[in-house]
Amino acid sequence: MRMETQGKVITCRAAVAWGAGEALVMEDVKVDPPQRLEVRLRILFTSICHTDLSAWKGENEAQQAYPRILGHEAAGIVESVGEGVEDMKAGDHVLPIFTGECGDCRVCKRDGANLCERFRVDPMKKVMVGDGKTRFFTSKDNKPIYHFLNTSTFSEYTVIDSACVVKVDPRFPLEKMSLLSCGVSTGVGAAWNVADIQPGSTVAIFGLGAVGLAVAEGARAKGASKIIGIDVNPDKFPLGREVGINEFINPKESDKTVHERVMEITEGGVEYSFECAGRIEALREAFLSTNSGVGVTVLLGVHASPQLLPIHPMELFQGRSITASVFGGFKPKTQLPLLFTQCLEGQLNLDLFISHQLPFSDINEAMQLLHQGKALRCLLRL
Repeated sequence: MRMETQGKVITCRAAVAWGAGEALVMEDVKVDPPQRLEVRLRILFTSICHTDLSAWKGENEAQQAYPRILGHEAAGIVESVGEGVEDMKAGDHVLPIFTGECGDCRVCKRDGANLCERFRVDPMKKVMVGDGKTRFFTSKDNKPIYHFLNTSTFSEYTVIDSACVVKVDPRFPLEKMSLLSCGVSTGVGAAWNVADIQPGSTVAIFGLGAVGLAVAEGARAKGASKIIGIDVNPDKFPLGREVGINEFINPKESDKTVHERVMEITEGGVEYSFECAGRIEALREAFLSTNSGVGVTVLLGVHASPQLLPIHPMELFQGRSITASVFGGFKPKTQLPLLFTQCLEGQLNLDLFISHQLPFSDINEAMQLLHQGKALRCLLRL
């Protein structure tokens, strides 16, 4: 750790988004020191998830603010801390988390809730909470570069609110732990914390990307008796088998609707369904695939479309319910350390989720691989 950088502006490489759908530009940027209750991190590994992809494509105009540094799934080391930060120090291994935990608000103090009132995920947020300013600037003319999702990890250095940073035991390999800063935690937590899958139950998962496969991994660990995977890309099915999926449905290969096929396979519908595709049609099918009486649908997909929930209020009187999950219901600072330990003990296989490893300079290639459905997670080494 370069101790001489503490308290000083750092110039480093970052992949900067200058416009919707434009290739990210690798360039030098200036990163200010952390202010009160902030942490400056040296990012060692980062990867791309569909939230980054959606923001990069500019699918929601309200989220657009340029120039901007995207990225939120990563792992790194603390370079320096601002005034008042007591739970970490320079040299600590950490994960940046897109939704924070202050520990003091009514949400943080309540069991079963994880959307901190002050540091919850906010796609519109582009500056720091403390002073409403950015910590990134262009190296040539010192113009501000905006933040993204509390994290901005497509940069060798980033400044994050300490409430959005979680310490990791140095025994844990950071390249694998980075997956727990978003995708894998989101899927596993949806199965464990939000749905609370019971042993012997049946599950249907719509969309077999990294989050959907993480749901399957979580469902298998909880003892689900049947896990059905639904995706239009059959190339994902072999990996699905490795995480415990034992039935597959390709909507393109059947004259029946998906929920009709699920009803046939399970003789009445699954107890739990998970929508991980970000498509309204998939959400409707996921809801109808559950058992009338005990069915629970968990929404995980990122929906950029302005379409509303495709459910009539009276359908909820049939004994089916629907909810959504952010970061798998995990409180990041207080609950993630146990998940780290469970991974170290082999309860979850993180290796399955890393489909590609590329240098940071190839970030645009990684974007395209995910966009084309050819990658689960491209791990970028900075």
